Amino acid sequence: MDRYERINALHRILKSARYPVTVPRLQEELGCSRATVYRDLAFLRDALMAPVVGDGEAGFRYESGEASRFELPGLWLSSEELHALLAAQQLLARTGGGVLSSALAPLHQRIEGLLAEHAGGKRWPVERVRVIPHRTRRTDEHAFRTAASAVLERKRLAFEYRARSTDEKTRRTVSPQRITHYRDNWYLDAWDHERDALRSFSVDRIGNARVLEEAALDIGDDQLDQHLSSSYGIFSGEPKGWATIVFSPKAARWVADEHWHSMQQGRWLPDGRYELKIPYGTSRELLMDVLHYGSDAEVIEPKSLREQVRSLLSLALSQYDRD
Repeated sequence: MDRYERINALHRILKSARYPVTVPRLQEELGCSRATVYRDLAFLRDALMAPVVGDGEAGFRYESGEASRFELPGLWLSSEELHALLAAQQLLARTGGGVLSSALAPLHQRIEGLLAEHAGGKRWPVERVRVIPHRTRRTDEHAFRTAASAVLERKRLAFEYRARSTDEKTRRTVSPQRITHYRDNWYLDAWDHERDALRSFSVDRIGNARVLEEAALDIGDDQLDQHLSSSYGIFSGEPKGWATIVFSPKAARWVADEHWHSMQQGRWLPDGRYELKIPYGTSRELLMDVLHYGSDAEVIEPKSLREQVRSLLSLALSQYDRD
């Protein structure tokens, strides 16, 4: 535990204590030496003006009547929180020129100020925290802002949508439910009023979006999770079945530590391979991820999914049989 964490922990202990806390107990709670406990108590009392009273024999506590009113000044971060903040700072920095850059500029400046404050004036080497975007799509800032506003304001949204699979353009009127960041891209989860069903729309395919005055229809979280999270992938829908995939011993060392789905089931096989079972509705995203592993992955069942893999591999191989 570093000093910031110790001070924060010491403050919590003294604030909640009804009776004086002895130094040995503080040593045990904070994981530090007797001398360190006394230094931290002195820092709380003298530098932070905490209402610390007591002595080394009877123990220490906050003065009666003052404990409820005293709080640590500023923002006190644990090492885990600081590391997360560093990563967030770099993520915001990497959005320069992107859809979030102007909207998040004030937050970026605030994070930099918090880091400087926490470091006591020293500069954190934030460039050593790397965030590398992968296969991001170009998103129209107006579409993103409008979709996000409709979600937060709970208003209906009208827009043109060009489906990537067919390139067909349609007009949609929806009740936005959630804005979702998935695999470095943004999606709008919404109730489609024309189709009377929940749908997910890729924000980069939305055009001419406008927020309507009519209030959005609210779908319960349980229903949203059941439809949008019960199967594999962003366009999940209700699960049609369970896929069983077996990975080679080489790939197993990666797959066993990966999160594919909240309801996934995995087990090691006696020969060192790894078996993964996943609920799925639409197969295309699952097949894309399985094929990513090439010969190190094999779909065992259902038979229909196994045949889809066979067909895709045959089509891919045919591209190389033309010479």
